[in-house]
Amino acid sequence: MDIAAVRAYFTGLQERIVDFLADFDGKPFLRDEWVRPEGTGGGGGISRLIEEGGFFERGGVNFSHVKGERLPASASAHRPELAGRSWEAMGVSLVLHPRNPYCPTTHLNVRFFVAAKEGEEPVWWFGGGMDLTPYYGFAEDCEHFHRSCQAALDPFGADLHARYKKWCDEYFFLKHRNEPRGIGGIFFDDLNEGGFERCFALVQSVGNHFLPAYLPICTRRRDYGYGEQQRDFQAYRRGRYVEFNLVWDRGTLFGLQSGGRTEAILMSLPPIVKWRYAWHPEPGSPEAKLYTDFLPPRNWI
Repeated sequence: MDIAAVRAYFTGLQERIVDFLADFDGKPFLRDEWVRPEGTGGGGGISRLIEEGGFFERGGVNFSHVKGERLPASASAHRPELAGRSWEAMGVSLVLHPRNPYCPTTHLNVRFFVAAKEGEEPVWWFGGGMDLTPYYGFAEDCEHFHRSCQAALDPFGADLHARYKKWCDEYFFLKHRNEPRGIGGIFFDDLNEGGFERCFALVQSVGNHFLPAYLPICTRRRDYGYGEQQRDFQAYRRGRYVEFNLVWDRGTLFGLQSGGRTEAILMSLPPIVKWRYAWHPEPGSPEAKLYTDFLPPRNWI
C-alpha cells in the first residue's frame, strides 16, 4: 500500500483538471491552501475555485488529505467495526456549475481511506465516481457521458459499469422528493477487491476519463442562446442539488463531522438557487421533458 503514490496522483489530477478548465473558461482559478484546526498533524488541503468566470458561474476542484484519532459517525455508521480507529482520508472532489442552462452541472470524486488500529492490519478502500446533472437534456450528451464512464471501467471487468451505474442511480436519489438528482454516471465505495494496485489503477482510470467525458458536452452547448426562462428553471433545479448535498451526501456529512474546512466542503453549492412551492412544469414543455425523458434511470448506451 503506497499512500505517497496515491497522494501524488491526486494532487497531479487536481492540477491537470484545473489547467484544462481554466483554459476552457478563460479565467484562472483561485488557489487556497489550508490546514485543519488541529494543525499540520491533522492534515489540510488545496482548494481551487472559480467564480463568475467566462463559462463557469462557479466551480471548485479540491484536494484534501486529512487525519484524525477517531472516525466521525458518518464514516463508521455503515462499518461499526471501525469505530474508534485512527484514520486518514484523501481525495479530489470537484463540482462545476456552468452559467449556460444548456450546459450541465457535473461532479467528480476520487478518494482513498485508511483506518488503523494497533496490532491489526489497516483497513483501506477507494471510492469515487462521476455524474451529470443537466437542466435541459440532450440524448447525445447523456450517451457520451455514460460511454466515457464505461470506457473507464471496462479494463477492470465487463460487469463493473452496470454495477457502478446502478449504484450511482441509487445513491444520487432524493428520497424526500422520490426523484433522481440527474442522469447518473458511476459511483462506487469500499473498493478493495483485487488488491491495492488494481483498485488504485481503477481510480486513476476514472479520474483520467473525467475531462474527456465532460468537456466535449460543454463545447457543444456553450454557445446555445438562453433567456430568463431557462435561467429561472436552472436555478429551480439547482435547489435539488443543494438539497441532496446537505441532506443525503455522505461526503458532505463526513467533512463537516470530521472538522473539515467548511468553505471547501460547501464549494459544491451553486451561487444562484430558487425554490417554489409545489411547482410543476407545463406538460410537454422543454422543462417537463427533463422529468419525463431524462431523469428516470435508463440504459444510455
